[in-house]
Amino acid sequence: MKIDLHIHTKTGSDGAMTLEEVFAEAKSRGIGLISISDHDSIDCQEKAAELARTYGMGYVPGVELNVTFEYPGRPNGAKRVSLDLLGYSFAIDNQQLRDKLRVMAEHREGRARQIMENINREFAAEGIPKLTQQDMDAIRESVDGVFGRPHIAAYLEKKGIVKSRQEAFDKYLVKCDVPKYPLSLAEGAGLIRGAGGLAVLAHPNDPNGTSLVGLSRDLDEQTRIIEEHMLPHIDGIECWHSRNDATTTAHYLAFAQRHRLIASGGSDCHQKPVIMGTLEVPDWVADQFKT
Repeated sequence: MKIDLHIHTKTGSDGAMTLEEVFAEAKSRGIGLISISDHDSIDCQEKAAELARTYGMGYVPGVELNVTFEYPGRPNGAKRVSLDLLGYSFAIDNQQLRDKLRVMAEHREGRARQIMENINREFAAEGIPKLTQQDMDAIRESVDGVFGRPHIAAYLEKKGIVKSRQEAFDKYLVKCDVPKYPLSLAEGAGLIRGAGGLAVLAHPNDPNGTSLVGLSRDLDEQTRIIEEHMLPHIDGIECWHSRNDATTTAHYLAFAQRHRLIASGGSDCHQKPVIMGTLEVPDWVADQFKT
């Protein structure tokens, strides 16, 4: 059975496909167990479970929360890093979780506006016409789910200001960034567990940066950090991921088994390109989740 427990959609966050398109594609690829884990959003979970039943697939409710981890083990003081925390098998009607996600969505909207103001300062220095409220409205109309920097990047590419979304990040969005909603690892885990769910640390060795790579690239050092500072707040580790190499997967699988943590796996597919269902996640992973 093919398993993919980490997929994003256009409906819920920053994927390129709608929820319906994702399920049609997943069915064509023979995925038997799936989870939609959109960023800071669970609005499409009820529909996702319905589509899974329609297509004869197992479904695990999912979400991916961006959290802040403050690591105290630095000689010059604590260092804050951004991590992703996957939530699984929670009650999708939990009001406390929904209320917090609504607050986070409102913060994202304000953050996007501040980022655009920062970009306009860069544009002014370069002699580029500033982005207007009309531009903001156009970006907002392109967003079905949670508003984020990828939507601004896509708009800058569409307008021809940059040649690619990556250039938009490299030239403007990194420099003009504004802090995300300050959700701590402990608070994020509390929200998931309070809704009856499981908190799973996502892609801990992801070279793209929303991971423990921000503290160390050494796998033994990463797992030491988890042992000393994070174990009380997590129920599992994402051991299979599209940007993992074989060494990373083996290291984290052994770590999860040693500490009796759930071992999950998913492509983290945003449909750019379509990579859902391409990981070899063993069947026994399914037995750890309530579907």
